[in-house]
Amino acid sequence: MAWKQIPIAVLPASGFLVFLLVSAIIPNAISATDPYAIAPRHAFLSPDWSHPFGTDQSGRDILTRVIHGTRQSLLVGAGAVAISFSGGIILGLAGGLGPRWLQKSIGAIIDVLFSFPALILALLFSASLGTGAGPLALAIGIAATPGYGKMVFSQVLSVRYSGYVEAARALGHTPFSIVQRHILPNALRPLIVTATMGVGQTIVWASGLSFLGLGAPPPTPEWGTMMSMGRDFIADAWWLTLFPGLFIVLTVLSTTIVGRFLQRRLEGRPS
Repeated sequence: MAWKQIPIAVLPASGFLVFLLVSAIIPNAISATDPYAIAPRHAFLSPDWSHPFGTDQSGRDILTRVIHGTRQSLLVGAGAVAISFSGGIILGLAGGLGPRWLQKSIGAIIDVLFSFPALILALLFSASLGTGAGPLALAIGIAATPGYGKMVFSQVLSVRYSGYVEAARALGHTPFSIVQRHILPNALRPLIVTATMGVGQTIVWASGLSFLGLGAPPPTPEWGTMMSMGRDFIADAWWLTLFPGLFIVLTVLSTTIVGRFLQRRLEGRPS
């Protein structure tokens, strides 16, 4: 792929995502300070050269906590997408390839669940499952499953009765071979792009639920939790909420830009 074919916005977005991956895998390579170390004498320091993002009410460095919080936020976002992606594939394949009664049953279940706002479902599931990163990812993943299931369901139905699938049946290919070689690749192609952009969306949901106290408990360095801890001091210490929120916005923006670029490439449209 020639560099001139890549939109200029994709390069910084990809670079930021790479930075996030490095921060999640080896955060000490970027900031070796302990994100839990308190220094009461340095509480509420505004951003300067020694603390570019300032410090919080306990004197902890905000930049360090944002960097170390990347792993928690990305794990919740990616874990929720993996759960909803897998659940959507199971529902969509079962409904799209099953007998007529199963198609109608699963289609009705997906439509009912899809009619509820996913964030409200995530809130209900999160309140039932408890606090913490694992329950939060599970709650968001379950809430987002109907959306993925609806996409897979419609894609499978359209591919199932296509000409090349009928030709494969006429040539004597087994049902497993037809699903593996023809239905799955064509049905899941748009879903992969949606999942890429969905990571940013689930991070927003996770941060919102953490802000409400349903995520990782304080003082865990997680972006939503950090914003929740800083809201009581927003009038005098704006940096406590600004920088974690900025990382959330940049993550959503970067995943959306890269996801839409991949979508255009897969569809054969010019970038």
